[in-house]
Amino acid sequence: MTTQDQYARYILPVVAQGVEPVVVASAKGRTITDTDGKTYLDCFSGISVVNAGHNHPRILAAARAQMEQLVHCCSYVYQVPVVGQLAEKLAEIVPVGHQPALDGARLADAKSFFSCSGAEANEGAMRLAKQHTGRREIVALAYGFHGRTIGTLSITGNSARKKNNGPYLPGVAFGPAPYCYRCPLGLEYPSCEIACAHALRDTIRQQTSGDVAAFVVEPVLGEGGIVTPPAEYLTIAANIMHEHGALVVVDEVQTGFGRTGKMFHVEHTPDANVDILTMAKGIAAGFPLGAFTARAPVCDAMKPGDHLSTFGGNPIACAAALANIAVIQEERLAENAAARGAELLARCKLLQEKHRLIGDVRGSGLMIGLELVRDRKTKEPAADEAKALRAGLREHGVLVGVGGVFANVVRLQPPLSITTAECDQAAEALEDVLGKLSRS
Repeated sequence: MTTQDQYARYILPVVAQGVEPVVVASAKGRTITDTDGKTYLDCFSGISVVNAGHNHPRILAAARAQMEQLVHCCSYVYQVPVVGQLAEKLAEIVPVGHQPALDGARLADAKSFFSCSGAEANEGAMRLAKQHTGRREIVALAYGFHGRTIGTLSITGNSARKKNNGPYLPGVAFGPAPYCYRCPLGLEYPSCEIACAHALRDTIRQQTSGDVAAFVVEPVLGEGGIVTPPAEYLTIAANIMHEHGALVVVDEVQTGFGRTGKMFHVEHTPDANVDILTMAKGIAAGFPLGAFTARAPVCDAMKPGDHLSTFGGNPIACAAALANIAVIQEERLAENAAARGAELLARCKLLQEKHRLIGDVRGSGLMIGLELVRDRKTKEPAADEAKALRAGLREHGVLVGVGGVFANVVRLQPPLSITTAECDQAAEALEDVLGKLSRS
């Protein structure tokens, strides 16, 4: 029985766009090789996970060495050196409460909880926020996505992700998405004066009882379609939430670890005061690990027995994460993401001028979205065309993602080590496939 047959017969068909017809045999750097020997330029990174590239030798060596010492003992029942080391490293680099010092040193004013996934990290962050504030309501955003548990789906603003699975948790309110291309308020940036952020006051006033514990927000809405808010958005939103006594929980599951040109995206807005930051995906180069880090005294609200994860803080994953962070820092991958992302974004904007199928190009660093529309005036989503573009790129040896609330956004999220030549390769493949779609 082939792998394709096994997937069809034994694995639930859970992927919205369908599993790709690629059987992966191996991967290294930015290259994926299938079982037939065909190679692909990976411009999706396993959904923004392998930021340092596939199978980085330094990360593999760290994981291998830890595997020889200890695989599991439950890092919340017994103390494990590598888990403590990772927690200390996160206290140094995660910008909660204030930005990290330029020399890498900072006061030990942050603590972390380790989980196995981003959804679990977001669940824990919400629980901590409620315990610290004594409040019970959550504000999130339309088009936001935070995981697929009942709790995280409750704060997800996308009916496609929530269908056939209600009812969801009460006490959740949604603010308008900072989606400039499809502004829910019918305004245009910058004359709008970031009305979507200011509207959060009305969200609290109209949709809650005033008992808001936290505002949970992605700094770039990944699954929502790489929706990239104006630079001022997060600062305004955070100030409003703090004025109302709520904590600010920033979901950096997809944007973290260099993806947008900084170690964490909130570093682009240093005056936005963050209370809790959640992370996963890019934290450990593909080893299952999630975490949330909270500033003091917020983190002190969680007491022994309040929370646990059997596999959270797995020693092998933590060893990989430590090596991964070192690689990102020492190889200056965030800086490369900023430079290569600017190049790729510029190439995509040129394609937008030439191909009317592209309604919008947006992103930050190496997190870029091309929103496809059938008509630029009506902005009718071109979901079928997005799927066809992905298939055409695959035939050209380039792997991308497709997402967005309307399933019409082509997602470019390659490993942060991508080169200028590889960005050119991706752009040239886009040019060729878009030309063919325009003629069909």
